[in-house]
Amino acid sequence: MIRMRDVLSEIQKLLKESGISYKKIEHKPVYTSEQAATVRGSKLERGAKALVVKADGKFYMLVLSSAKKLDSKKAKAILKAKGFRFANKEELMKLTSCKPGAVPPFGNLFNLEVYLDKSLLNQEIIDFNAGRNDVSVEMRLKDYIKIVKPTIDEFSA
Repeated sequence: MIRMRDVLSEIQKLLKESGISYKKIEHKPVYTSEQAATVRGSKLERGAKALVVKADGKFYMLVLSSAKKLDSKKAKAILKAKGFRFANKEELMKLTSCKPGAVPPFGNLFNLEVYLDKSLLNQEIIDFNAGRNDVSVEMRLKDYIKIVKPTIDEFSA
């Protein structure tokens, strides 16, 4: 039996230790980016959607605006990969202890290399599900970049 991590607590601890201000938002469970934006009362564009992909046998986290779709061809080229697919539910749970839709954009907590799409760069504030489908975190993008240190590139459509 895999011991479940409390990802929300890990995020809060990381932000607190880094001296970063954020807002925790509790809401009814959501399963799509559109539902999340609605319950948060925020624009879809500022949602930070975290996707876990497997490229040539290695897992990565790709973070893009919830208003965008992943361009798999661009992502594959950036990762210099031949094989490319999304992590399945079991892999996602094993890697992150999160259900689909609840994965936060903190790949650093899961030993995943993080790539941030340029689609989020014009957002001052980002928000995302924080390890659960019923809790979101809102924070400044520049603070997110400072603690996650993602590689910034373009892979959205």
